[in-house]
Amino acid sequence: MNVDWLLEHSPALIIVLPLLAAFLTPIIDKFSKKARNAFVIAVLIIEEILVIFLAHDVFTNGIHIYTMGAANPTETVPAQAAVPIRIVLEVDGMSIFMALISATVSLAAAIYSLAYIEEEKGKGKFYTLLLLVLVGMLGMELTGDMFNMFVFLEVLSIACAALIAYRSHFGDSVEGAFKFLIISSIAALFVLFAIALLYAQYDLLNIAALASAINYTHLDKIALVLLIAAFAMKCGAVPMHFWTPDAYSVAPSSITAMLVAASQASLYALFRVCFTLYGVTLNLATIGAVIIIFGLLSMFVGVTMAIPQKDIKRLMAYHAISQTGYMLLGVGVGLYLLTKPEFSSYGIKAMEGGIFHIINHAMYKGLLFLTAGAIYYRLKTRNLNEMGGLGHSMKYTSIFFIIGALAIAGIPPFNGFASKLLIYEAAYKVSPILSIIAMLVSILTLASFVKVFHSAFMGPKIHDVEEVPKSMLAGMAVLTFVIILFGLFPGWVVSNIVHPAAQALADQAAYIQAVLGG
Repeated sequence: MNVDWLLEHSPALIIVLPLLAAFLTPIIDKFSKKARNAFVIAVLIIEEILVIFLAHDVFTNGIHIYTMGAANPTETVPAQAAVPIRIVLEVDGMSIFMALISATVSLAAAIYSLAYIEEEKGKGKFYTLLLLVLVGMLGMELTGDMFNMFVFLEVLSIACAALIAYRSHFGDSVEGAFKFLIISSIAALFVLFAIALLYAQYDLLNIAALASAINYTHLDKIALVLLIAAFAMKCGAVPMHFWTPDAYSVAPSSITAMLVAASQASLYALFRVCFTLYGVTLNLATIGAVIIIFGLLSMFVGVTMAIPQKDIKRLMAYHAISQTGYMLLGVGVGLYLLTKPEFSSYGIKAMEGGIFHIINHAMYKGLLFLTAGAIYYRLKTRNLNEMGGLGHSMKYTSIFFIIGALAIAGIPPFNGFASKLLIYEAAYKVSPILSIIAMLVSILTLASFVKVFHSAFMGPKIHDVEEVPKSMLAGMAVLTFVIILFGLFPGWVVSNIVHPAAQALADQAAYIQAVLGG
């Protein structure tokens, strides 16, 4: 196996590897628990390497196309094929950017889970579902086919629902999973109906082919509304957010970190639809304004609902909603400003801020949920009123929590500061009020996490507990490393990772040409 072959087939391998591993994990589990753990971690490390390998090629050489079942899978769809009937994987800067998030968070979550779920039952099923969550995220992010995106959305939703209900002996776990399933079913029906409307008109499912043929008819507008509603629902945007605190708070903490990345896969789908599928004929200002409204509502409602919470994971879940608002605000402002030639450079900057915030949020919010899981692991409670003094005996966990809290509040030199600064600057060009609201939300976020730190870690030692096992600390350390690295070198990250992702999202013509040629 040479490097060129590996690079050529890496888009398919990245999806197939965890899918195959998901089926093998229960079999290995029957023979050896240690072998199962080693197998899952090894697969996820290889997956991370493959994603980084492909990311380097995409950021260096441009869009990577892979046509499933073709004699030469990296060629564009033949010009004489009026209907691209094969599934095409399209890996551009935005796709691989999201894949990096999914692979990194999954690796950290799996390492963390080795000790975290050690006393639970059904660990073979747990790791199988964890791998399927990764498959669903990567499939949504790398596919160039609308129906294929729907299929992977369903894989992701079912696996996530099962993991939310993993501790089924708790009633609230089943309730959270049920709410998640209801929302996921409604969203999936919306997506499927929208795909049917597009297919009925154009006889196409390929995103690039649809984008080149779309006429922006009334049916197309209905499909757009359905797709925006479905993916906004799945990413937890207000006013369709009510499933988020119930699901996030009851899932095992390693899975909650993955639910954050899973929500962002739906956010990616929302952006892909707006920019790539409808980009040329879309009224950017109108859709940008709608996304800005979603963003502002999510920011404000999320942070104000978080402040009075006593359940540490529920508090963090509301903050996840709030942070999703920053991403929507950044990309919404970008869409809006791209329609104004004098501010088009700020439009790209706003998109870069929103996209940069996606990876930042996945890292620091994932870390915060893992620290909450560490506290639950030792105290068996999520109630802040029953905590206190943990800084004496859980020093590393408290340090990780401080880093995550400062990052989410946008305090330099951590990664949240750089992405929020880009959003503030660009949002100011639309209206100073947008920047003021965004800054106010950051201040309230910091105040909320100061309360959590005081309740959980400060004060006299009242619990005789030890630090969590090393594997849990290692999982937290993976995300902490990325937070610090991106905070210290934001310019490099924006130039080499974020800017190519933003450009890929904004350049619809390049996407279409890469897939269809011409």
